[in-house]
Amino acid sequence: MFEKNVTKVVQDCILDSGIQAKLVAEKINKPYSTLMREINPFDVSAKLGAETLLEIMKVTHDIRPLQYMASEMGFSLDSANA
Repeated sequence: MFEKNVTKVVQDCILDSGIQAKLVAEKINKPYSTLMREINPFDVSAKLGAETLLEIMKVTHDIRPLQYMASEMGFSLDSANA
């Protein structure tokens, strides 16, 4: 089984959003092909930037990448809006 990493969590965030990846790319002003490379956990040449990650979470309304990173650092997220 494939081990989870930040890139895979971001890929899942987009794929599970119900929003087509092309529309996500358009909303974050990134070429679709570039976005797809950046969220591909098997493409070691492409890197996903922090600003792009933040925009993806805003568009998809999904904070799983942030939760994953917090967990990896030994923290958990607590939201007043939860």
